[in-house]
Amino acid sequence: MRIVLFAGKGGVGKTSIAAASGVACAKKGLATLIMSLDAAHSLVDSFDLDKTLMDKNKGKPIRVAKNLSIQEVDAQEEIAKNWGEVHKYISSLLNISGIDEVLAEELAILPGMEEVSSLLYINRYVAQKRYDVILLDCAPTGESIRFISIPTSLEWYMKKLFDIERRIVKVARPVTKKLYAVPLPEDAYFDTIQRLFDRLEGIDRIMSDPEITSVRLITNPEKIILKETQRAYMYFSLYKMCVDAVIINRIFPEAVEDGYFARWKETQDRYIKKTEELFKPIPILKVPMLSDQVVGMRDLAKLAQEIYGGFDPEQIIYAETPYTFRKVKEDYFLDIKIPFLTKKEVELSKRNEELIVRIGGFKRHVLLPRNIATRKPSGAKIEHNKIVIKFGGSHGS
Repeated sequence: MRIVLFAGKGGVGKTSIAAASGVACAKKGLATLIMSLDAAHSLVDSFDLDKTLMDKNKGKPIRVAKNLSIQEVDAQEEIAKNWGEVHKYISSLLNISGIDEVLAEELAILPGMEEVSSLLYINRYVAQKRYDVILLDCAPTGESIRFISIPTSLEWYMKKLFDIERRIVKVARPVTKKLYAVPLPEDAYFDTIQRLFDRLEGIDRIMSDPEITSVRLITNPEKIILKETQRAYMYFSLYKMCVDAVIINRIFPEAVEDGYFARWKETQDRYIKKTEELFKPIPILKVPMLSDQVVGMRDLAKLAQEIYGGFDPEQIIYAETPYTFRKVKEDYFLDIKIPFLTKKEVELSKRNEELIVRIGGFKRHVLLPRNIATRKPSGAKIEHNKIVIKFGGSHGS
């Protein structure tokens, strides 16, 4: 199975490119699913299907052509199936605080619920070998990072806090019922979280395996969008995701040389060269702006040809592991490939067997091998687009 995430800033053309890639895969005879991870779904519109704005097929896959299905996850349906007790408890807290009951139920959809539901689907499809290719139409960059961070964050919570929290609540519940009107969660609440975690078993390995999963970053040749593409690449690298291509979308054709768009053409040419410099040796796929909107199977097939040319959409276009552990004499080193950094942007700390790398508002827990976990980081430097972390001495020395 192949899983490909199409990620980037909002409005760069992720949905159209994901849909076009799916059409090309299906034409090759591959059982293909395109899944929307964006709360503002638009896959149905991209395929020009005759459906109303609110008709999402209850979040189940819709067959749109031979070998090709699309899926727009429905948050309300997933809450009923997966989040019952958790949603019920949060709704009751909001309702107690004075919020209208109907509004409380709507507000109780917490960030992460829809992403976890999507991960559950992916894990199930992989286990069932239901599809040859799963293409993920991602939400804008920040939400995409939250999506890929959920397995790590949830695993950390389950290992470090879940059991402690459950025991404390069990002891405190009889007391708080007499003293406070605000209820503590019942056992069914914790059982629901445990079941969700169990059903996500293995998804972190699937998402970080470069032979299964890769990311394609979609950008436009503009300064602001290119900056966000750089940040996206940095964060995906931090989460050990393989970026196998950068797709520059909506490039003005050569015919645009003068007149109103002449300045735009010059700007685009400058940032296309800049993109090639920044992301080398990752392949850069250039997609011209087509003469009309891309809607329907025929337009999507044409777009796929413009994107990939001689490439197969499902192939791994480029593969490289972001993390490398190595030993030099008595010292161990961890190399983390994260471009576009200066030393001031990186904070490192260590807790037991985990190295914590913080960049801006995001952080990553890197589980260290046992022979390195006993050592403390003794230095870090930026070298050739890598953070090189040295672990000297032994047994915490």
